[in-house]
Amino acid sequence: MAPVQVDALDRAVAEGAEALFRAQRPDGVFDYSEDNLTSTLGTVGAVSALHFADPGGSADLIAAGAGWLRRTQNPDGGWAMVPGLASEAGPTAVASAVLHLVDPGGSAGPVASGQRWMADFGGLDAIPHPEVVAWCRQYYGFVGWLDPREMRRFPLELARFPGLYRKLFDLRLPMASALGLAQARHKPLNRLHRALARWGEPKALEVVRQVYEHEGSTGAWCENAWVTGLVCTGLARAGLAEDMVAAAVGWFRRSMHPDGWWQTGPLDAAWSMYAVRGLIEVGYADDPRLVASRELFVRLQQHKPFLAFGCPPGYWGWAGTEGWPSTLETGEILSVLSRLPGDAQAGAVAAGVEWLTRVQDSRGSWGLCVRNTKVANSGPCPMTTVQAVDALLDAGVPADDPRVRRALRWLARVQAADGTFESVWYRHHTMATAAVLETFTRVGQAAGPTARRAAAWLERTRLPDGSWGDGLGAPGTVEETGWAIASLLAAGADPAGVRPGVEWLLARRTPDGWPAESVHEYVRFVSRYANPAFTQGMALRALGRYREVAR
Repeated sequence: MAPVQVDALDRAVAEGAEALFRAQRPDGVFDYSEDNLTSTLGTVGAVSALHFADPGGSADLIAAGAGWLRRTQNPDGGWAMVPGLASEAGPTAVASAVLHLVDPGGSAGPVASGQRWMADFGGLDAIPHPEVVAWCRQYYGFVGWLDPREMRRFPLELARFPGLYRKLFDLRLPMASALGLAQARHKPLNRLHRALARWGEPKALEVVRQVYEHEGSTGAWCENAWVTGLVCTGLARAGLAEDMVAAAVGWFRRSMHPDGWWQTGPLDAAWSMYAVRGLIEVGYADDPRLVASRELFVRLQQHKPFLAFGCPPGYWGWAGTEGWPSTLETGEILSVLSRLPGDAQAGAVAAGVEWLTRVQDSRGSWGLCVRNTKVANSGPCPMTTVQAVDALLDAGVPADDPRVRRALRWLARVQAADGTFESVWYRHHTMATAAVLETFTRVGQAAGPTARRAAAWLERTRLPDGSWGDGLGAPGTVEETGWAIASLLAAGADPAGVRPGVEWLLARRTPDGWPAESVHEYVRFVSRYANPAFTQGMALRALGRYREVAR
């Protein structure tokens, strides 16, 4: 089979790259916020918090948020995290609950429709994520749909043991602490649990304040309305930390969109790192327009420890300069900086390598940021682990380094029998399996059993039209097709085998690039979102590698 013509590939790459650059701001951010940050969860969090913290003074914001939730309900009665997508259980449960909380009369119809959707779904216990079930049960308890005794108890006494507390709750520490403080006053507790809560209360409140002050005492936790809503709701119901509650109310007022919604939080780093990575892959590393992005990444690195999570300095988060630490963003940005020309970023690269080294789990894996945690959605993740390994390799760490060897051994142990790998932050299994295959190839293990099983699974799950979906029957997406093609080519696959996928990618290109699909897990198995910069970057990566073969 003849390869796709190089001139067609050149044209697609050039036009795709320019479509990406059109999204770049002068400060180097590739900005896709306009259509991708609208959030049901963010709005629910804000409306709930304002109801408990400032019902009179914020009545206008509460009414606006409730109106927006009613307008964005799907015809089937459910809600999605991003309006317009298919209904999801988590957003539906909390949206219907908060509407009943703030406007039981005016929202009776939407609430009833939402609860019918939940009943058809199977109720809260059918949600395939224990953390989401716990948050939803909190909201059901707020509105009287659940006996408070059935709400999960957050053990404040564990705050007296910071290391254990972090491992059990990870990034949920501020939310669990604040809601636990409220439970100490509203949830029926036996004498022992009441005494334990009083004993742990000062330390739990200290955790919430540590995060608040780390982020500049702005009133936002994680720059995220859902997270801030949970924290503010807990503190307000507990009658504690009036300064933090007032700051949160002020932040909600400043950050509400005129249409009545709140966003999940900015993703400046998460958009930009994927855009720049894709551009580097197709030959734009020396483009002067990327200087601003390089400077952006250096500027976004954090140089003070994140005390609440026990994290050392040197990391990146997904948002701004005070964001929460993340191995995923730290790994990807570290790879990007290592591939860009110049030495202005050398110090940032060295600090990033040190951070990854210090947070690697004793088992060899990486989670989101807290070392050795096993918390769902934050604990050891094959995809996160392989991104950290790639970052170390890109930064010059040799393949036989103990950090790399330990990670590869862990990855080999957790590979599923069918050859696949799991991912916490991308829908499984195509992208995680492709990423692991590429990394094992980089370290000279393409012929080993782990890589061979991964490649065989990717070959088996190619769809008849040449694309890849999730490997479980879903239609193909640009993101999954791009990653599968890129990794198979890196592993030495026959280019003729991926040509149909390349043609599929070319056929889906528009003047604005490639269409983005919701393949990113906001909460695993529960809520997803799209990252258009990732979409463009993965398409460019695949086409660039195929172009090299075609030449």
